[in-house]
Amino acid sequence: MSTFLDTIKARARQDKKTIVLPESMDRRTFEAAETILKEDIANLIIIGTPEEVEANSKGLDISKATIINPYTYEKTEEYLNLFVELRKSKGLTYEQAKEQALGDYMYYACLMVKAGDADGVVSGACHSTANTLRPSLQIIKTKPGVKLVSAFFVMVVPNCEYGDNGTFIFADSGLEQNPDPERLAAIAASSAESFELLCQKEAIVAMLSHSTKGSAKHADVDKVVEATAICKANNPGIKVDGELQLDAAIVPSVGSSKAPDSEVAGKANVLVFPDLDAGNIGYKLVQRLAKAEAYGPVTQGIAKPINDLSRGCSADDIVGVVAITCVQAQAN
Repeated sequence: MSTFLDTIKARARQDKKTIVLPESMDRRTFEAAETILKEDIANLIIIGTPEEVEANSKGLDISKATIINPYTYEKTEEYLNLFVELRKSKGLTYEQAKEQALGDYMYYACLMVKAGDADGVVSGACHSTANTLRPSLQIIKTKPGVKLVSAFFVMVVPNCEYGDNGTFIFADSGLEQNPDPERLAAIAASSAESFELLCQKEAIVAMLSHSTKGSAKHADVDKVVEATAICKANNPGIKVDGELQLDAAIVPSVGSSKAPDSEVAGKANVLVFPDLDAGNIGYKLVQRLAKAEAYGPVTQGIAKPINDLSRGCSADDIVGVVAITCVQAQAN
């Protein structure tokens, strides 16, 4: 296991947070819970009926978790009334709130966080990204001053001298399909903040393209150039540059030859991809071919940490994302 994850777990233990796991219908939830509780990373709430919990946790020790059956829990009524209040402008009735919150535990989990009874949620092992994020945006909403919610992966590449000793953030690799320059600039700023929170080092942000400093002409290149200018103007404290090809961004010799005047070229540890296709393909290539650890998709820009999992995740992946969620909650 990487020193990155060891460090994140140690930070999580220092100020333990309460994380909700709503996917009691999936055994991986309980395998992860056993590890999280054994390693004392977080306090856990698992939402489910006794039947769901029993069927999926056989042989695992989750005795230290708080199990909440939403059908009988004493605060369910309070959560449903909160839901109605939050969505009254959309005409949500009490009956609809009840149907949604009990029919989809992700809504229930977000209501627990909104009510102050938990610090974050990790879901997505058997829910799509849309089904994980819709409830969080309806109930918890975006962070004040943040233009959009985006997603990143923390990539930890073994035996790698690039980035922060092989640790990078790749963004957006999970959510924002084809961001315009304003959105791309916002993704870069959020990702720099996330890198500094999680890695405790200065973020050096490369805005990636198939072109370096005018080597190719295309509207796609113009978008990245414009996003870089917006990000610099809005965030004078961030080291950010573009447009840069991947090798120019991370390899010092290539960076110094292709972009000699750049303070980012050859040193980048935050890679901002021009669109979701590039970001998603990029992280999966590095994960599979370089045998990198990939933690995410971690969301940024929601008022409380709500994190999505890849549906192909392992129990260990869930443990890693829960630890990251705890550190995000500490920053809140």
